[in-house]
Amino acid sequence: MAEQLTRSDREMLKAIYRQTIGRGHQTEQVAHTGDLADAMGTSPGTATAHVKRLADRGLLSHTPYVGVSLTDEGRSTAVGAIRRHRIVERFLSDMLGYEWTDADRLATTFEHDLPDEVEHRIFQVLGEPTACPHGFPIPAPTDVSMASLPQLYDLGPGDVAVVAVPGSTDPAVIEYLDSLGLRPGTQIEVREKEPFDGPVLVRVDGRDRSLGRTVATQVFVRTMDRTPPPSDAPAA
Repeated sequence: MAEQLTRSDREMLKAIYRQTIGRGHQTEQVAHTGDLADAMGTSPGTATAHVKRLADRGLLSHTPYVGVSLTDEGRSTAVGAIRRHRIVERFLSDMLGYEWTDADRLATTFEHDLPDEVEHRIFQVLGEPTACPHGFPIPAPTDVSMASLPQLYDLGPGDVAVVAVPGSTDPAVIEYLDSLGLRPGTQIEVREKEPFDGPVLVRVDGRDRSLGRTVATQVFVRTMDRTPPPSDAPAA
């Protein structure tokens, strides 16, 4: 089935995955054709027709006036497409020197034309990376789903994590995050978090930075084990 999919089909499946199972969702959601139309840059009518075609192929379930969700086969196909996209992003960044902010846009221009063996070879040449330039994990070839990353604002004091920033983030927000040192792959530690939607204080490269809720909910994180407290005992 996957070999017969068009570029537009794969992009639609990726869009549905992101809106139903992807970044930050604690439970599986349904996607709406209006939102999918915005993501695909098409009209709602065109998006609805596309959804119906994919539903006829068993890749998703569409209930009018309710929403769209992926079937098991559709979810597996979407994860495979996301894996390829993130590998190609890594290639553009690591091998060709493109900025991570450009990798997402450029990857979609040719990723769908790569044979599976070329994707595998690129992955090997890159050293089998675990994350894309934006900081999101690269799923394994056998994965049929991916764990959602929490938002930075979901963390609490003492939590340690690595930053991930979607390519769709507003460029002004990306520029602001960059000025604070909050770039993909950067390790942070949450120092304080004010109640009632207050700001969160994070340590970045040895400096404390304060982020409001609006910005902190646009940054995703890969959580790490908390750093154990230093021991007062003398070294053996």
